[in-house]
Amino acid sequence: MDGNMYDIIIIGSGPGGYVAAIRAAQLGLKTAVIERADLGGICLNWGCIPTKALLKSAQALHYSRHAADYGLSLTGEIAPDITRVVQRSREVAANMSKGVAYLLKKNGIEVIFGTAKILADKSVEVVGRDAEQGAAPMRYTSSRIVVATGARARELPSAPIDGEKIIGYRHALVPQKIPASMAIIGSGAIGSEFAHFYNAMGTKVTLIEYVDNIVPLEDEDVSAQLSRSFRKAGIKVMTSAEVTAVDTSGALCRLTVRTKKGEEQVEAEQVLSAVGVTPNVEHLGLEELGVVWERVRIQVDEDYQTNITGIYAIGDVLSTPALAHVASAEAIRCVEKIAGLHPPRVRYDHIPACTYTTPEIASMGLTEKAAKAKGLEIKVGKFPFTASGKAAAAGARDGFVKLIFEATTDELVGAHLIGDNVTEMISGLVVARNLGVKGKDLIHSVHPHPTMSEAIMEAAAAAHGEVIHL
Repeated sequence: MDGNMYDIIIIGSGPGGYVAAIRAAQLGLKTAVIERADLGGICLNWGCIPTKALLKSAQALHYSRHAADYGLSLTGEIAPDITRVVQRSREVAANMSKGVAYLLKKNGIEVIFGTAKILADKSVEVVGRDAEQGAAPMRYTSSRIVVATGARARELPSAPIDGEKIIGYRHALVPQKIPASMAIIGSGAIGSEFAHFYNAMGTKVTLIEYVDNIVPLEDEDVSAQLSRSFRKAGIKVMTSAEVTAVDTSGALCRLTVRTKKGEEQVEAEQVLSAVGVTPNVEHLGLEELGVVWERVRIQVDEDYQTNITGIYAIGDVLSTPALAHVASAEAIRCVEKIAGLHPPRVRYDHIPACTYTTPEIASMGLTEKAAKAKGLEIKVGKFPFTASGKAAAAGARDGFVKLIFEATTDELVGAHLIGDNVTEMISGLVVARNLGVKGKDLIHSVHPHPTMSEAIMEAAAAAHGEVIHL
């Protein structure tokens, strides 16, 4: 076989790309990955992982400042060293990227650094990342090509990112200093997590959301709880608010915000634009090939093949949820189908979503509003952490577990958690839903005491009128 010929070529090495490559290699396919930047993609280098490292520093700072609440006495000023906080975050990200490099090497996968373009004959042309100017691109061939190029920060016309006064998430990850004030546009996971982090570091934060609720994809009860917790922490929350202009000519940025009460002015040293992402689909040769997309998102069938035979796409370039674990699940399904296996479809109605604020958010399935909109007859059970012994002992009583069951079948159709460490609790509910566990099954499954997870059993009991501790 030609040294530049592969059974499968994957463009992009994020949680979709590198997982696809490893599974392909496991199935005996000669595999190559093309990456223009860092192995691990945005998630490992500029997203999921480094943000969690920053948020862990924020949590440690919070505990230090509230040591007296736990009967501890700390002397001296407790203040963040932002240089070291950022350095630790980058070290964590770098180690994870090295881990991906190790896994790819271990599985015999060829890694090609450079910018890829798919040609008319479906070969892939790569301009090497370190190639000298004018050097001829290399060409690689395969009958199966997987596009896993991820996404980048979307910009608002009213707030173009300049990297200084108006920043995106990549700039927010590596601040040289902590701004005295910050306005954050957008309250999804990215905006809310950075609102929590910068507030913990001492920044005066204003969080601005276009729709009626922050974290707008979450259940309305969860949104309301996070809003209360944020306001208690000193974050100003503005909802039903549209940023129509940002003036950066002065010492402070001046935002014009249209609200239900009229136009308001918000001043901040720095503005963070966190209004979502846009797929990286340009300059890949897809248009020339005739690959179909809608609103810059590639259209695929249930096996993740585009309208062009042999061209596949997974992850954030699709219209499916832009989550790392979704990309990984799509990668495995896609590659296993290519290899002739019969894997189950990805159950998008079972996908968990997590937001790592304080309190944390974890959810799966239908919100109460969505369930009612579908005409379902439902039973809803809610158990607050104010009634949890473990939460009280931990000093983390904000939040609750809310479970939604279809009334006639007792099927779990939605789970919405907000509180301490709930991102570690949602997986059990995903498994329960996949297995068809009923509400009564959750009630009769003995949960350990004292734990935060007891609230799952109690919420199920509440939905059935059997709650004990409330």
